[in-house]
Amino acid sequence: MPTVHVFGRNHINTDEIIPARHLTTDVEAELAKYAMEDYDKDFVGRVQPGDIIVAGADFGCGSSREHAVWALRGAGVAAVIAPNFARIFYRNAINNGFLALECEGIVEAFQDGDPAELDLTGGTVTNTRTGQTLRFVPVPQFALDVQKAGGWLEYMKEGAGRSV
Repeated sequence: MPTVHVFGRNHINTDEIIPARHLTTDVEAELAKYAMEDYDKDFVGRVQPGDIIVAGADFGCGSSREHAVWALRGAGVAAVIAPNFARIFYRNAINNGFLALECEGIVEAFQDGDPAELDLTGGTVTNTRTGQTLRFVPVPQFALDVQKAGGWLEYMKEGAGRSV
């Protein structure tokens, strides 16, 4: 069961997700070493594959950089759930097959370290410590198909998007 890492502040920008000083590569495993470093230097040591970030509103604001998505994905983060996202981060997430889920009240529903159950088809996230379940904005089938393929380029290579 995934663990939740709460970054409750609003307006966490891409420099906090992956500091600009580390933008010397596009290799996810390298970027992952520095994910959230300027916000929480110990995050990378705690995060496990499949874990979830719960964040405040406007997550991913600032510079347009796919590296922010790559760093989180490389660190093993399965999804970020926030009330809303900066549009460029949200689009980069979809293009890279990464889940950015919009959910009101999410920050108040979780504490750092809580276990969560994520149901993409049902559109719910449950704090299994408290039993509280919240609904999130459903992920469009198109975005799920891109995620399943591993990103937009892989989706197009498979030919799935040719009828679009």
